[in-house]
Order: sequence, then C-alpha cells, then structure tokens
Amino acid sequence: MFTSLATFLLSWEKESESTEKILDSLTDDSLNQSVTIDDRTLGRIAWHIVTTIPEMLEKTGLLFGGIKENAPVPNTAKTIADSYREVNKAMLTEIKKHWNDQTLLQERDMYGESWTIGTTLNVLINHQIHHRGQMTVLMRQAGLKAPGIMGPSREDWGQLGMEAPTV
Repeated sequence: MFTSLATFLLSWEKESESTEKILDSLTDDSLNQSVTIDDRTLGRIAWHIVTTIPEMLEKTGLLFGGIKENAPVPNTAKTIADSYREVNKAMLTEIKKHWNDQTLLQERDMYGESWTIGTTLNVLINHQIHHRGQMTVLMRQAGLKAPGIMGPSREDWGQLGMEAPTV
C-alpha cells in the first residue's frame, strides 16, 4: 500500500516505462496471438492494461476521461501504445492536481471490498506487472523478441557479450 504520493509516482514512472517497452515491441500481426482460441489475445491483454487505468481509478473518484473498459480493441499496436501514453499522462496530471498523501489513506469500494486509494495504486501497478508477464510469453509465441524488463532478456545477454544463463 502506498502512503506517499511521491513514492507511488516514482514506482509508477518505472513500471509505466516497462509497460511502454512491451507495448512498443508489439506488431500488428502479433495482436491476434493467443494460447488457445478461448484465451485473450495479445492485443486484448494489451488493451486491457490501457482500459484498466481509467476504469480502476474512476472507482476512487479520480476522473480524467479515459478510454472506456468495453471499448473495442484497436487494430494496430501503435494505437494501443499511443493510447497507453495518453491515458497515463492524463492520469498523472489529475493525480498531481487533486491528490496528496492524505488522499491515499481514504477508503473506497473496490470490486466489493474496501481498499484505501494507496492500496488501489499498488494493485494497479501489480496488475500491469501480471499482464506484462503474460504478454512476454505470447510475444515469444508470435515470434517477437521480449524486451528485458527486470534484467536482460535471452537475446540481450548476447548483446552484452555474455552467454544467457541456462535454465
């Protein structure tokens, strides 16, 4: 749970940069990749990350006119990545304008439970991390290179002049 707005903003900056790296690595052809026909596609997961930001924060009372949760998945990877940047920028502007450390202690009804806004922000970050992990697997299945996020990816080791660790 975040109790400091500055701490959240610092964490969010790193995590949103990581999400942007993943989104920027997608191609239009990769958006339809899924594990099975019954599972979300890579494009749907990416779009879910985008739409969850305004959806979740609207429940806290922070309104910034984002993309609606049920908006159709765009056909291009660039549209998804650009939409993420737009939603992210709008969210940060409104947070900085309307919230302070005390705001993070306020409780809200979130999905039938009572969460502090600080908890909601923590969940928002963890939500992105969770889906980025799913996306990297689908990216590999789609023939894309997964960018290094929490250290080098398999391909990055070679560029560093080192051999990738054996698993």
